[in-house]
Amino acid sequence: MKKIIAFILVFVVAASCTKLEDLNKNITDPIAVPGESLFTGAQVNLFDQMVSTNVNNNIFRLFSQYWTETTYIDESNYDLTTRSIPDNHWNVLYRDVLMDLKESAKIIAATDYATDADNGQGKKNRLAIVEIMSVYTWSVLVGSFGNIPYTKALDIAELHPAYDDGMVIYKDLVSRLNAAIANMDAAHASLGVADNMYQGDVTSWLKFANSLKLNIGLLLADADNAFARTTVESAFASGVFASSADNGKIVYLSTSPNTNPLYDDLVASGRNDFVPTSVLVDPMNTLNDPRRPFYFALNDTTAYIGGVYGASNDYTKFSHISDKIKEATFEGTIIDYSEVEFLLAEAVERGFTGVTGTAKDHYDNGIRASIIYWGGTDAEATTYLNQPAVAYTSAAGTWKEKIGTQAWFALYNRGFESWTEWRKLDYPALVAPPDANSVIPLRYTYPVAEQTLNAGQWTAASAAIGGDNVGTKIFWDKQ
Repeated sequence: MKKIIAFILVFVVAASCTKLEDLNKNITDPIAVPGESLFTGAQVNLFDQMVSTNVNNNIFRLFSQYWTETTYIDESNYDLTTRSIPDNHWNVLYRDVLMDLKESAKIIAATDYATDADNGQGKKNRLAIVEIMSVYTWSVLVGSFGNIPYTKALDIAELHPAYDDGMVIYKDLVSRLNAAIANMDAAHASLGVADNMYQGDVTSWLKFANSLKLNIGLLLADADNAFARTTVESAFASGVFASSADNGKIVYLSTSPNTNPLYDDLVASGRNDFVPTSVLVDPMNTLNDPRRPFYFALNDTTAYIGGVYGASNDYTKFSHISDKIKEATFEGTIIDYSEVEFLLAEAVERGFTGVTGTAKDHYDNGIRASIIYWGGTDAEATTYLNQPAVAYTSAAGTWKEKIGTQAWFALYNRGFESWTEWRKLDYPALVAPPDANSVIPLRYTYPVAEQTLNAGQWTAASAAIGGDNVGTKIFWDKQ
């Protein structure tokens, strides 16, 4: 008892000697945050934005006509402004991803990794990975809006940043990727468990960087073919994804707040806002596509039935989104092997001779990888590919139609990537619903905040791209 009293007396005396200003100090929040922690947060924010189907943040699955709405159909008819959807997309990528990645790189560059004992290569690897994640994010912004603030965008002292030309940005992004790739060494450490994609595996990040470079290169194929060819052939030679094990993904957890955003949007919310469309379901039924049980859930019927895109749809009358997609732990993906194979098929068809293999081989690989990834078998993939309407040598249409259509099937649940491929190749032939506010959007309009807070630069940027409208094509969309 005496010991307890003595302890209390010491505590009281110590407390009485505390300076008044010390009482105002925040002792619960950290003064400094490790660069790795900022990277983790930015990475998760990026994936959540790209994976989500919340109509306030991400409606790209609607643009690609994979899903349609039930009770509220504004977004299926391309109302982008009531919920300020472009503003939210812009804010997340600039504020919650790019700014944190910039600060992450700054802190990592200033950190002494004395335990690495690798002559600084571990730090170089860390910084290169942060750079690759930044390049990916910038590419999404350009692909969403066109010309955007870039060189001055993350400077807090620059209140009215100018908009940079989209082509100039893309070419700079390729240069940044090249530099990041050159600075990486797989024999040394990197971000470790702070990296939710590859747990710091540098070899995997090299493949991701090259696959991203491949993607950017092909987006430029109709705008600057010579530059596109050099970029694509360089990416292929350096090593892109070789199997689904290379996919750029994160695995979500079973408990909130780390569940897949789709679980939050489709299950935890208790809402029944979406059904798959007949635009997608009908051709998959015609082809007996083995991915249907993994894409859709039957609804008291023996057949898969899609809703009418853009119309009010009774949730009880149509097939539903599959349970697989709605699982809390379902992984989120931003680049995958199947997508890479379709890009390689396109590269061959464009005459980029530095990409080996035939267009048919890469097309077949893309379809097979998608079917197996979703849960189908190799035998089912072979049966599917042997159908005359699927086989590369006999399927209808040009190479753009064949590749574009099958890539659209495979990119299900990857709304932004599918929308991008559709704009580039113009297949499949999607049609806006009768009551739509506009054509199928070819870009997001600039945020309203830009029009009011950065009016001069917004006006110049709008004129440069041909008008701040959803029907204005991104510079690489030449068809």
